[in-house]
Amino acid sequence: MEYDLISIGAHPDDVEVGTCGVLISLNKMGYRTGIVYLTAGEMGTGGTADMRAEESLAAAKVIGSDLIKTYDWGDCQLFDTYERRLELAALIRECRPKIILAPDPHIGHGRRQSHPDHVAAGQIVINAANFATLKKLPIEGESYLTRRVFQYFLPPGKTANFVVDISDSFDQWIKALKCHKSQFMNSDKSKDYIWSLESMARSFCIQAGCKYGQGFYNTEPMKIVDIFDLVK
Repeated sequence: MEYDLISIGAHPDDVEVGTCGVLISLNKMGYRTGIVYLTAGEMGTGGTADMRAEESLAAAKVIGSDLIKTYDWGDCQLFDTYERRLELAALIRECRPKIILAPDPHIGHGRRQSHPDHVAAGQIVINAANFATLKKLPIEGESYLTRRVFQYFLPPGKTANFVVDISDSFDQWIKALKCHKSQFMNSDKSKDYIWSLESMARSFCIQAGCKYGQGFYNTEPMKIVDIFDLVK
């Protein structure tokens, strides 16, 4: 089954945190979007792997995206390896997304600098997207070139170079986040994560001139036919 866009995260809830508003907006416009997780999130402070799997399914229903796959590559043990590149490349060939969203593959973001799984996820995705194009590698399916890989979870000091307006999808985004009760509605946690994420969305909107936004980084120049597409 082919997808217009897939969003990939290291842990259940990463996609919701960094890209969910975008997925909701795209689904409303008729695009087909999917979600992939590289670990089961079993080392999270709250919840178990089974609980987080149920929460992910509930969130996907709210978002309107398919939960395509959850790999069991080890929470806090995620590394960019040849075998994982091949396995994810096979999924990319199967889904054939025009766009992939993935965590920024550099250190320095997140609580206490960075969760290494986020960095590893970004590295695996970039390399798997490359592998998916190579015909001689032992990967099932026809070779395929994803048009763009855009990065989220940007490290401090790295400014988003485009922001997607999610104002119309904001309420649905918050509803999807609350499906992850073990992470965001957990009374044992002192931090108000929903408030923090709402504040982040407002921060992106200040940069771009909307009410709520989600920020991304594009590493390559983009070809524009109509320059006014940039100001619509």
